[in-house]
Amino acid sequence: MLRLKTILQYNYLYLILLISVIILSFIRINLNQKSCFTIKEKEFVGILTNKKIEGDLFSFELQSKEKLKCTYYMKTIEEKEFLNSLELGITLSLNGNLSIPLNNTIPNTFNYKKYLKQNKINYILNVEKLEVLNNKTSILYSIKNRIQKHISNYKSKDYINAFITGDKSLIDEDIKKDYQQLGVSHIFAISGMHISLLSSIILFVLKKLKVSENHSYVIVIIFLCFYMSITNYQASVLRSVGLFILLYFNKKYDFNIEVINILFLDIVVILLINPNFLSNIGFLYSSVVSFSLIKYSRLIKGNYLMKTLKVSLIAFAFSLPITLINNYEFNLLSVLNNLLIVPLVSLILYPLSVLSFFIKPIDDILLFIINMLESITPYLLTLKIVVPKVSIVVVIIYYIFLYLFFESYKKIFLTLILALLIIVKIQPVLDQNYYVYFLDVGQGDSIVIKKGSECLLIDTGGKVGFQKEEWKKRKEYYYTDNTIMFLYSIGVSKIDTVIITHGDADHAKEINHLLENIKVQNVIINKGELNYLEKSIPKNLLTKTYKGKLNLTILDTDVIYNNENDNSIVCLLSAYNYKFLFMGDASVKTETDLLKKYNISNVDVLKIGHHGSDTSSGKTFIDATAPKYAVISVGKNNRYGHPKKSVVDNLNKSKIYRTDIDGTINFKINNNGLLIKTYAN
Repeated sequence: MLRLKTILQYNYLYLILLISVIILSFIRINLNQKSCFTIKEKEFVGILTNKKIEGDLFSFELQSKEKLKCTYYMKTIEEKEFLNSLELGITLSLNGNLSIPLNNTIPNTFNYKKYLKQNKINYILNVEKLEVLNNKTSILYSIKNRIQKHISNYKSKDYINAFITGDKSLIDEDIKKDYQQLGVSHIFAISGMHISLLSSIILFVLKKLKVSENHSYVIVIIFLCFYMSITNYQASVLRSVGLFILLYFNKKYDFNIEVINILFLDIVVILLINPNFLSNIGFLYSSVVSFSLIKYSRLIKGNYLMKTLKVSLIAFAFSLPITLINNYEFNLLSVLNNLLIVPLVSLILYPLSVLSFFIKPIDDILLFIINMLESITPYLLTLKIVVPKVSIVVVIIYYIFLYLFFESYKKIFLTLILALLIIVKIQPVLDQNYYVYFLDVGQGDSIVIKKGSECLLIDTGGKVGFQKEEWKKRKEYYYTDNTIMFLYSIGVSKIDTVIITHGDADHAKEINHLLENIKVQNVIINKGELNYLEKSIPKNLLTKTYKGKLNLTILDTDVIYNNENDNSIVCLLSAYNYKFLFMGDASVKTETDLLKKYNISNVDVLKIGHHGSDTSSGKTFIDATAPKYAVISVGKNNRYGHPKKSVVDNLNKSKIYRTDIDGTINFKINNNGLLIKTYAN
């Protein structure tokens, strides 16, 4: 034991071990995980581990030979009621088709395939038939079901569920976005603060019951291990509980290991168990913030307000790169917001949530405080700074400068940090290349054109809605959330001009959501009668002509047609002697009139009209424009059969790119030529 204690005193041992395990984790993450299933398998049996019902969609996870993400579309309201009554832990028999999860096809946005891989899921199962084999559940799942059923009866169930089980899915998405923009969303995740408070409450009660200290800690550890299973072993909970257990053993056996080294050991153990946690946001935030607060605990002095401010500043500084890597923006005033929100959540909201779980009348008080919190959040301070995608090299340099500052307190290192962030921020503005992105927005159009500080968007995309029975309706998710994140990632915090080629939903449905979330200076809409989408655009933003710095011309046939597609705005972009022609949904009739008025020839890139419909891209027009490259913005397996064979045949002399096959298509143009990059899934 003495020799072990001596070895454990070597501080560099833990740092070397941590670095080695991080490198090993990178290697393990990039190794192909061999699945227990083959893609052709049809029948599966396993345990229902979680579930969610939204409209007519039943999504759930099945623990079989390996974990499967499952989706099933319900056919009747009776079936929905039945599936809603299913308890976790029962045994299901499923029949369906496996599919490989898709990568993101818009760059720098949420990658569903990587997310599932973090959770050790290799396949999505599209369920065709579902049957309950056994209604019996284990003791653990019985407890989980009782907890969920108990929480569902509360008025404050969304927050109680978040603080007790770690599931934030019940909290309204708009509210979560408000917290994110304020820079305080992290405090609603179960972390070291919550685990520490929870364990302190239990230890206090056990002490009052005159239970010995050792027995009290054993009881708390057993409870926390059980609690981890209730939260589905979330990464931040694992790290926090692991640290608590290691600290206990360090004290009990008098190892005298420094707290910072125990944290390193905690991280090492968790990454050895699951290397995918290395890319888990909750785990990264929890680990980095814990490191910073432990390492520089000596600085956290003064009264309660001053301590809270210092904690907020340190946590903000060390977590900033993680925020930028994942969101491409941060709220400069989040430190001040934390002064109000952190005490409110940690000292009032969280304890009341725990107490409400056991004493239901407290639920009314909790609901009042929640309503108060949600009502004040829109008035809190926001100074959003958009920072384009940063490289791992920049992150390493940032942390080196930050470490040197906290070790020396020399202002030069703060200056270097600021200079580093400014360089990253302004780099896209100094870039004089033209970039044209045909975004993969499914069966729709959305095109980003950027040069330096100028950004233009042609159409927003949007899903065409179909009438559904009330019970089948699901919450609408916005395609532009990915567009906005992508724009942030390339350094765009405002759009100079949005051109809505015409008012059809697949081109314009997202316009208002876009306007609510990003600054737009001008909007150009087409001629002819306006539909409800075009009429909803604020009139102060509307303009008839393009006045930006890009070499873009709107081609007008001077004819007002009797349908929306023919009235599409057609644009011609000249970029370093390369010509891009964007056709919207213009038909053969419009194409004929354009050829009569304009000399359009030798087009380098043609955005094909109407997603490859045979109402557009007539042979005469294609022969006249002679495009080297043709881009078809079209949804995968779309119901319209786009693009049509006749259109593809007309383009036999062009290199064709399709968003359903190639994902987002990026053209980079400068004096040296044209470079094409695709983002297929």
